[in-house]
Amino acid sequence: MTIELSDDYTPSIDEEYMSTTQVEYFRKKLLTWREELLAESNDTISHLKEENWQEPDINDRASLETDAALELRTRDRYRKLVIKIDSALSRVADGSYGFCDETGEEIGLFRLEARPIATLTVEAQEKHERLEKQRRDD
Repeated sequence: MTIELSDDYTPSIDEEYMSTTQVEYFRKKLLTWREELLAESNDTISHLKEENWQEPDINDRASLETDAALELRTRDRYRKLVIKIDSALSRVADGSYGFCDETGEEIGLFRLEARPIATLTVEAQEKHERLEKQRRDD
C-alpha cells in the first residue's frame, strides 16, 4: 500500500502518533537522508581518485593529505550514520519506529524531526548519558 504525501506535509501532534502517514513521512525522510550521504561519499571517492597525489612541494602535499584525511573521517561518520539510518528503516518496517527501545514510550515527533534515527526518549537518553559519564569517571 503506497501512501501519497503532499510536499508540505509535516507530522502534527493532532494526529494519531505513528499513523501510517507519519511513518511514511519519516521513512521518506530517512531514505532521502541516506541517499544524500551515499551521494556525498561517492563524490569523495571520485575526488580522491582524481587528485594528483604527487605534489612536488612538501607543504602542498601535506595540506592535500590533511584535507583528504579530514574528508575520509567525515565520510566514516557518514558510513556510521547510514548504518543507523538502515536500523531506523528496519524499525519502520517492523512497526517499532518512534518508540523508545528501553521504555516502549513514544519518542515524540519533535525529537524525531530533529533526530530521525533516535531510539530513546529524551529522558532515557539523558539517563543513558549520565550512566556513561559515571562509568568514565570511575
